[in-house]
Amino acid sequence: MIGLAIGVAVILYLVFVYNGLVKARQMAEEAWSGIDVQLKRRADLIPNLIETVKGYAAHEKSTLEEVVTLRNRAQAVPEGDVAARAAAEGALSQALGRVFALAEAYPDLKANENFAELQRSLETIEGEIQMSRRYYNGAARDLNVKVESFPSNLIANAFRFVKASYFEITNEADRAVPSVKF
Repeated sequence: MIGLAIGVAVILYLVFVYNGLVKARQMAEEAWSGIDVQLKRRADLIPNLIETVKGYAAHEKSTLEEVVTLRNRAQAVPEGDVAARAAAEGALSQALGRVFALAEAYPDLKANENFAELQRSLETIEGEIQMSRRYYNGAARDLNVKVESFPSNLIANAFRFVKASYFEITNEADRAVPSVKF
């Protein structure tokens, strides 16, 4: 009878730990989805921003082409490659900062209503990306703790649960806040 009770307790514990790992993995995947949605929103605004700037800064073609190239590169990163996506998005953020710096050289562009609205939208999305990044990194941390901690790591290894990568910026230049002036 005691052996049966211990066996049931062990099985219940294993189920509890397994379900906790599944929940942590799902939370990390949901959090990544949140980042992905915000990055997609930003990528969708970029062509409108570029077209607006082109009319005012035609000779700044190389800067505009760089933004388009970096946007395409960021969207081409394979799904699930968090580190590569973070690097690509960091480079894109820097290039967007240079586009906004162009507005200083073109007062008519800075006063343009479409440009101002796009700039406000991108600023809002950047804030949401930061919130999504923090949420994802928290979910990834929770999963990673469960995958590495004893005794849940025994179950995690048996069922092939893996650590989640953090969405972080590795290039110090990408950490600089783009200069956006109104």
